Amino acid sequence: MTDHPTAGAAPAALSATRLGRRFPDGWALRDCAFSLPAGRVTALVGPNGAGKSTLFHLATGLLRPTAGEMRVFGAEPGTPDALRRTALLAQDKPLYPRFTVAETLRFGRELNPSAWDGDAAERIVRAGGIALDARVGTLSPGQCTRISLALAFGKRPDLLLLDEPLADLDPLVRREVMGLVMAEVAERGISVVMSSHVLSELENVCDHVLLLKQGAVRLTGDAQRLCEEHVLVTGRADAGGLPAALAAHDVVESSVTGRQFTALVRNAGRPLDDGWIVETPSLEDLLLAYLRTDEIGQEAAA
Repeated sequence: MTDHPTAGAAPAALSATRLGRRFPDGWALRDCAFSLPAGRVTALVGPNGAGKSTLFHLATGLLRPTAGEMRVFGAEPGTPDALRRTALLAQDKPLYPRFTVAETLRFGRELNPSAWDGDAAERIVRAGGIALDARVGTLSPGQCTRISLALAFGKRPDLLLLDEPLADLDPLVRREVMGLVMAEVAERGISVVMSSHVLSELENVCDHVLLLKQGAVRLTGDAQRLCEEHVLVTGRADAGGLPAALAAHDVVESSVTGRQFTALVRNAGRPLDDGWIVETPSLEDLLLAYLRTDEIGQEAAA
C-alpha cells in the first residue's frame, strides 16, 4: 500500500472539511474533517446511527452537505468526474430479480458506456459458478453479492465504497467474497472504504481507520501507527479508582475486574514501573475501546 500523501502528491481518495449533514430530527454528521489516502483500504467504523451510511451517500452525491464540503480525488461528489471514479455497494444490493445475470451485466455496460470492463465483470461471475442465463431472483444472497461486486468492479472505479456488503452472508461466503474483493483491489490498486460491524474482519484487510461516533470523527489514521501509539496496560487496581501511575497519561478507557485494573492508554509519556504489564493493542482492541467510551473529544489522528 502507498504511504501517506505529501505535498505535491495526488489528492486524497476521500476528504472532508467541516463536513455536516442535518436531517429534520438532527445532525447525522457534524464538523467532520478527515483525509483518506489513495491506494489504501480504510475501515469505516461506528455504532448504528453514527453517520456511516450518510457519509457514503454524501460521497456519491446522493446527499448534499448541510455544511462544509467533501471531495473525491479533489472533485465534488456527484459531478461527472467524481461519479466516473466512484462505485458504491450498499447492504441492500439493488438488483432486478427478473433480469438474467447476462442482462444485469449488459445493464451495467449501458450505464457506464465509456468505462465498462466486461471481461472483468464476467470473470467475477463465472468464478462463482453462476450461469449467465440464471435469473437474479433465483440466486442466493452470496451469489447476489458476487453479481453486485461484478457490477462495481466492471465500472473500473478508483474508489470503491462498501457499506456493510457482507452483513447477510454466512462466515464461509463472507470469507470467499472478501477474498474476491482483496484480489481485485490488489490487482487494480483501488482505494476502498469499507464499513462493517465485524471488527476482526476489518483487522485482516484494512490498513487505515476512520471511526465515527455521534456524528463526529473520533479516530482516524494509519491502522498500524494508531496501534503503536497506544498501549494496553494491566496491573493491580487501587481502591481510589485510577491508579496513581496512570494519572499523567491519556487514558482512553479503563476497567476493573476484581483486583485487576486494565486500561488503553494513548501516547504514554512517562514509563510505567515494573508492576504493570504493557502490550501493544490489536486493531480490534483499539476500535472497541474507542467505541465503548462515551467521551467525544478532540480528533485523534495519525
